[in-house]
Formats: sequence, C-alpha cells, structure tokens
Amino acid sequence: MTRREWLAMIGAAPLVHAAPAPAPAAPVAIARCASYDEDVAAKLSAMFGQLGGLERLVRNQTVTVKLNMTGSPANRVRGLAPALTHYNHPKLVGATAYLLGRAGARRVRFVESAWATAGPLEEVMLDSGWNVRGLQSAASAVEFENTNALGKGKSYARFQVPGAAYMYAAYDLNHSYRDTDVFVSMAKLKNHATCGVTLSLKNCFGNLPASIYGDDAGADEPNEKPATGRGRTGHEGQRQPPKSAPQELHFGANHDPGYRVPHIVADLVAARPIHLAIVDGVESIAGGEGPWVRGVRIVKPGVLIAGLNPVSTDAVATAVMGYNPRAPRGTAPFQTCDNTLLLAERHGVGTADLQRIEVRGVPIEQALYRYDT
Repeated sequence: MTRREWLAMIGAAPLVHAAPAPAPAAPVAIARCASYDEDVAAKLSAMFGQLGGLERLVRNQTVTVKLNMTGSPANRVRGLAPALTHYNHPKLVGATAYLLGRAGARRVRFVESAWATAGPLEEVMLDSGWNVRGLQSAASAVEFENTNALGKGKSYARFQVPGAAYMYAAYDLNHSYRDTDVFVSMAKLKNHATCGVTLSLKNCFGNLPASIYGDDAGADEPNEKPATGRGRTGHEGQRQPPKSAPQELHFGANHDPGYRVPHIVADLVAARPIHLAIVDGVESIAGGEGPWVRGVRIVKPGVLIAGLNPVSTDAVATAVMGYNPRAPRGTAPFQTCDNTLLLAERHGVGTADLQRIEVRGVPIEQALYRYDT
C-alpha cells in the first residue's frame, strides 16, 4: 500500500470518538453523632482527617461556608428551634469555624440568602437563637454575609456554566461566591418537596440572590431591597431576571418546578464548584425541607457526613436515607422531579455511582436511617 492509498483509506474511515471521561469520585466520611451535646469538633476533625486533612485545603485561604437556614426562623416544627429540625445547628457551624481556623484558614465567611430579607445575616442568626459572638470567636477572622442582594460588595459576580448549560448560560451571584478560595456547602440531611432530597447540591439553590431571581426582582436592574424569597423566577419560570443578568435560555418552555430547580442546581454547582461538602444528619426532619411542608416529621439519624466531592457526598447521604442515589424520576425520592445528582453528574461535577465511591469511617449499612417509613 502506497502512502497515498493509506491516506485515502483513513480519510474515508469513520471517526472513532473517545468515550467521555468518567465523572470524578472522591472519598466520603461518615461518623456517628447521636447528639449535638457530643464533641462535634472532635467528630468533624476525625472525619476531615479521613479525607486527607483540612490544612492542605484551607491553609492561608479565604473559606466561604454556605449554610442551610431555609425559611423564616419564626417557622417551627412542634415549637422546636430550627437548628433541631431544618437549619444547620450552631454547634456544628462553630466547630467548623474552629477547625478551619486551626487548619490555618485566613478568613472564614458564613453566607446564606436569608429568606425574605436583605438585612444582615447576623440578625437572622440572632432571631434563630444563635450565639453570634461565640461564632465570631471560633476563629481569628469570621465574617457573615446575607447573599440575597449586593450586600457588602460593589458588584455581582458572574459565573459561567461550563459546557452546555441546562437553564441559564451564566448566573449573577453575590461577590462572596467569587471572593473566596475555598467553597463549602453545609447542608442538612432532609427530604425536599420539590427535589426529593436537599443535601450539599440542592443547598446551593440558596446561592441565588432574591434581588435578581426573586418574585420582586427589578425589571432592568436588581432590586436591592427584596421582600420575598427566590420565588417564581427559579421555581416556576413565570418571569425573566432583570435585563442586567443573563436570561433564561428557553424561557417559557417548562414551568415544572420538579424539572427547573434540579436543572438550575446542577448548573450552579458546575459554575461555582464546591470544594467541601458537610451534611448535618444528627437531628433533622423527613417528608420535606421545612415546617411549611405538610406532614414533615422529626427524625434523629445521628450521623455526620463529609466529602470533597458534592455529588459523591450526596450519593452517600442519599443512600444513608435509604434511597438509591441513581433513581430516575418517578422513583423515590424523586417521584415528581428529576434527579439532581444525575444532572450534576452529566455536567461532570462528580459521580453518584456508589461502587466508585470509597466510604471511610462508618459504613453506609451501619449508618442507614430510612426516611420513608
């Protein structure tokens, strides 16, 4: 065969495309913790050690921790403090700040898009019964930011979704999500009425500022005094965000919250990567994400879960709740929604395949606490 014949042959041959690289996996640690009265810091420290240690991740870095404080602190389940049901517990928050500071973090910033207000996050914490001064003293430099609007920043940060975005090509968020070196999502081990489960991935739906993505967002520019939550822009798609922000790609095509919210979350975690996921499963609720969901009940799984990849961490957490993390829509817990974990996996964020995830500490079968009973 001559060189010309060989070139003609390979030119006529069908192209063989390489298979896409598998989504990354990372180890996940599980620990028993029956009560917040236990030494939560020691539990977390041991878990972080099982993951390779915090120092290599946070030393001399600014660390931003997205909390889960969904809904008004006045909303209660059976009159209990929100931290015992649907909020992160302040002891866990304080222990995390302490361990980050001990590992050499230069600054620790706690953030949340507080429901129906653009006021200081510290006020919401105080209304929730938290000791804000105690949190401030947990590390050398502790800050707080309500990311529901512009807050302490001068401009919003734009995060592009890599590859083919599901809902928006980019998202405008509070500066805190950009002005950081390490991003932590601290979630609660809960069901969610719209998304089936709300863990470290779904927690990031709260990154969206109400000033841009809420019901009362401005038409042209953000409304810096929003009075509602994130509302229909994300959940139902009844309106576009202000013209200053990237617009929805297929506006009006789908108004199903069970489709929209999981796809938005998957976009967000691809655009703003999570470096550390922590899931508070000491005490929580089942059946929904907050007291406004009818039929929620108190549960006490007595576990803490942490990992360096949010999809892998949420896959393990979902399994601890008694569910298949790869379950399709129409199957518990995703009866009326798309599976956020699989959507994030398709974005290349991480794997939800339990066979590829190394669990350290307590095995899943020993930590199992079935949420559907």
